[in-house]
Amino acid sequence: MKRFHVHVSVNDLEQSTAFYSHLFGTPPTLQKPGYAKWMLDDPQINFAITTAMGQAGIEHLGLQTDSDPELEQVHGRMVEAGAMIKDEKSATCCYAVSDKHWTVDPQGIVWEAFHTLSEAKRFGDDHGLSAAKARRPTAAAASCCGSQATGCC
Repeated sequence: MKRFHVHVSVNDLEQSTAFYSHLFGTPPTLQKPGYAKWMLDDPQINFAITTAMGQAGIEHLGLQTDSDPELEQVHGRMVEAGAMIKDEKSATCCYAVSDKHWTVDPQGIVWEAFHTLSEAKRFGDDHGLSAAKARRPTAAAASCCGSQATGCC
């Protein structure tokens, strides 16, 4: 099974957590300092919010897989699309350890494909997101977190 993933950066975590808890009809599945996540079955989505990523708004979109073979299938589709890809193994990010592939679509939207291996004790910032953002078209890059990362994708 694949689950759609949306990560939104927010200005006020408490206010946003209350809003999304009402919208989804349930409290977060996981709540940590600066972070909340809902693993919903209806609609089937991994929806996360955080204050740790910078500018408020859509942080990135993604596909979460249940297995390595599914992850490699999604990776193959990224390759077929001609996307530049940043690969990460055992990355610690957002209170999880995951194998990941990052890319950026033609409009500059960052996409993540990942398989979560385990929970992490810390938030972690070991991810290709900032590097992927650096690959965005110039106009989009100016509006992102201002990452100066290089050498990815």
